[in-house]
Amino acid sequence: MSESSAEAVVAATAATAAGWRRAGIAGAAIGVLAAGAAAGVAVERLTVGRGMRKKARLALDATGPYGSLRGMPGRAVADDGTELYYEIDEVEADEDEGSAGPAGRRRRLFGRKAPAPVTVVFSHGYCLGQDSWHFQRAALRGLVRTVYWDQRSHGRSERGRSQADGVPVGIDQLGRDLKAVIDAAAPEGPLVLAGHSMGGMTMMALADRYPALIRDRVAAVALIGTSSGKLGEVNFGLPVAGVNAVRRVLPGVLKALGSQAELVEKGRRATADLFAGLIKRYSFGSRDVDPAVSRFAERLIESTPIDVVAEFYPAFTEHDKSGALPAFRDVPVLILAGDKDLVTPSSHSEAIADVLPDAELVIVPDAGHLVMLEHPETVTDRLADLLVRSGTVSAANVGGHGSTAQQPGR
Repeated sequence: MSESSAEAVVAATAATAAGWRRAGIAGAAIGVLAAGAAAGVAVERLTVGRGMRKKARLALDATGPYGSLRGMPGRAVADDGTELYYEIDEVEADEDEGSAGPAGRRRRLFGRKAPAPVTVVFSHGYCLGQDSWHFQRAALRGLVRTVYWDQRSHGRSERGRSQADGVPVGIDQLGRDLKAVIDAAAPEGPLVLAGHSMGGMTMMALADRYPALIRDRVAAVALIGTSSGKLGEVNFGLPVAGVNAVRRVLPGVLKALGSQAELVEKGRRATADLFAGLIKRYSFGSRDVDPAVSRFAERLIESTPIDVVAEFYPAFTEHDKSGALPAFRDVPVLILAGDKDLVTPSSHSEAIADVLPDAELVIVPDAGHLVMLEHPETVTDRLADLLVRSGTVSAANVGGHGSTAQQPGR
């Protein structure tokens, strides 16, 4: 997910961890975050037993196909030695572009190398992983070469080595990590960059640090549910007094919780119902989310240790990459957000669009922060259309993937 998971984890933990019963204002402030979700959980308990809910979660875990797609694995090495895990979904070259058939034989005969294919690189959000792109990955397979990677300390990537030595993680580091993944997984050819939440911020940091890479290789950009700065002003749908109290105490509380990771993880498991309610509130905007999708989001967030949550959280209040956005002005840009996003509100996407006036701005109705899971068809449709507009795939090849396929003259 993104910043919402920090609130979810802390609220759930504060409800049960005995060591935080003495937290005073910290506990009270964090409790504000849990109030709405807790009310929903209380109502649910009137009709559904805890044992039945646990069985339902296990059943969804066993049958849900989400997050099951795998590609060719690889590892990049960041500048501090951290190993970053990625996977590639290749596209078999056809007779005109690849090494098979008469065209390929002519290239070999005359010593000409086939051009490197376009690669779409997907960067995920805070407390998520590459599997958060499940629906888009399923839809785009066979259409274009894609790379999905796990940000440091997330998913299958190694825990940040600098962070193990006490170095704070920042968005600039994530931008350098993305460069390492590109160098390893897509060293040649055009690039399309797609990022959700923290992933979009990672792309901005890449542009800030490596503007020549953007100028020379990037063919299109998709910024989904993200922000270029001023995240410290987001109120998460809370009253002003409540959010101000949370802001004052949350960094310290997270740091302390991170130092007691084992206790906290037990608290998270013990408060699964409250945790699920918080995730639903801060991830989705509609009432009729598929329970399997909601559970999938829970599993993704549950897999992020509390000490990692604590390490990353301060980076968001410091994040300001509005000055890097002009690097994307010369390529097609998609800016997409949910109209009910409480974590990176749609106003932040509109602010990005103000800097990139030629970009396509899409505000998805009835959608929250995890818009790519909540409304996958809309997100995939717009991504496919972006690929066509940028010339990286043809409208004829898109088929049912995007709206351009139905409107080739657009």
